[in-house]
Amino acid sequence: MDIGKRAVEATLFASETPMTVADIKAYVGDELDIRQILADLQEDFQHRGIVLIKTGDRWHFQTAQDLSHLLRRERAEMRKLSRAGMETLAIIAYHEPVSRAEIEAIRGVQVAKGTLDVLMEAGWVRPAGRREVPGRPLIYATTAEFLTHFGLQSRRDLPGIDDLKAAGLLDPVDLVLEQMGLDDEAEQATEESVEREIADDDGVLLENGIESA
Repeated sequence: MDIGKRAVEATLFASETPMTVADIKAYVGDELDIRQILADLQEDFQHRGIVLIKTGDRWHFQTAQDLSHLLRRERAEMRKLSRAGMETLAIIAYHEPVSRAEIEAIRGVQVAKGTLDVLMEAGWVRPAGRREVPGRPLIYATTAEFLTHFGLQSRRDLPGIDDLKAAGLLDPVDLVLEQMGLDDEAEQATEESVEREIADDDGVLLENGIESA
């Protein structure tokens, strides 16, 4: 293995956090083709005990998925997110960047300040500037740590509604509400159809009345 490739490998091993190409260049210089070296290293390690992972635009080594259980002796229990926290995180992930008012409009209830604080303390949500509208509200987006924690390469890997249903990750109440919404739409469509039929019948009766006169 040439010295450049070894230097990139050593830099990634020594880093406590995932690194971008620019981060790596700061250590090994601009002369190397970092992207090609990363692709080569990813291939080299694909069947090893550790693998090279790309999350968003950042790279890091981690234990191979099929071996991670061997190293799990003690695990710190993280505080479970509240329902409000999970809903807020999901809205930000699927609609980012969003303001507090936009989150509240989607959820239908106010967002407690502590909910966003918890998500930012976890490193999953960050302020992403301000919306250029009156009042210039702060807007929020997910972080690279969010992608890493949930094993996503990008937000395009977020599961769709069908995936969530198949995995049993939707609350039964959510499914009932969704079905109620579908039933309401069907009922509304039926009512509109009946109204159109009545209107058509009235039109026919009116024409017959005019002809009789």
